[in-house]
Amino acid sequence: MSKRKISIEDIARKAGVSHSTVSRALRDSPLISSKVREEIKKLAQEMNYVPNAIAQSLQNQRTYTVGVVVTSIADPFFGELVEGIEQVARDAGLNVLLSASHGDFEQEIAAIENFHYRRVDGILVADSRISKHHTQQFTQFTVPTVLINIDTEAYSETFHSVAIDDRLGGILAVKHLIELGHTDIGYLGVGDGSKAAQQRQEGYQMALTQAGLPQNPDWVAILNKDSTTIKDIDIGKKMLPQLVEAGVTGIFCYNDMVAVGALLACKELSLSVPEDLSLVGFDNIALSNYVTPPLTTVSQRMVEMGNAAMTMLLELLAGKTGENVLLSPFLVTRSSTTTISKSKNLALAKLTVPRKGSRSVGIPR
Repeated sequence: MSKRKISIEDIARKAGVSHSTVSRALRDSPLISSKVREEIKKLAQEMNYVPNAIAQSLQNQRTYTVGVVVTSIADPFFGELVEGIEQVARDAGLNVLLSASHGDFEQEIAAIENFHYRRVDGILVADSRISKHHTQQFTQFTVPTVLINIDTEAYSETFHSVAIDDRLGGILAVKHLIELGHTDIGYLGVGDGSKAAQQRQEGYQMALTQAGLPQNPDWVAILNKDSTTIKDIDIGKKMLPQLVEAGVTGIFCYNDMVAVGALLACKELSLSVPEDLSLVGFDNIALSNYVTPPLTTVSQRMVEMGNAAMTMLLELLAGKTGENVLLSPFLVTRSSTTTISKSKNLALAKLTVPRKGSRSVGIPR
């Protein structure tokens, strides 16, 4: 038989005071002297009193929890983002509930509705699939909500957001390859319909245009992604040979996991990175520094983004007006990129750049 929980009434009887006095003392009410507060708290601790969270939340109209919706709990990007959220939430005395949408808008809405049912104080949604067609559904929710890593320019009056400048990130990645002497630059992307996928590709195109370089459709490889059947790393492995056959010497990858997949494909094809092919990722997840070779990548500042989003949510909970935040990414140069002079000479010695109707040495079809 389970042991009965100690109640406020039990403490009141033991202390010889009223129920309301104990309740106020445990809530640090200034109506109770500091001496009495400390005596009651000490007695409560000795009696192993555990506060009733449900009763407290009904009384305070707060549950001291926030809901976080991410696309995938398996993606290292979201792990670091949630770490940043939890750092601020923990200091504020809040607990974090986590749910995954798997890139599906209906699952995203279902997760948000579930958080409302659980009476969370606020909600954070990462990589939301919201568009202008869905704004009415979101305006029905009354809990303060912050969107992470999504462009809300078209409906800034409805939503608050913290995002990274993905276009700038794409420009930085491709500009780095151009400065190394590369002119035949590919883009290895993920067709998941996200804002990040669209804007990083736009950054790739803008950098080539600004440099006066050609844009060859064969240098763009994008696989429409069904998140339930294929992972980013597998997309990199599957699509890399297509770009090698097209003759590129440098590739900007949608994210670090795609780049890791491209590295694995290069190993299978006996291609050396960066001597035969330069690769640039995006995100700067921890893994990018431990693969061989370590990845040159665009840092997305995930922990900082999580910090900023949670801080904004706290401001909204305090009744303040939060202003949208757009963070600037920066390039982290490692060993997966090198100058074209070295790259091209070695690549030509090992590969035949394919032409229409021909096959590349060592590249499977």
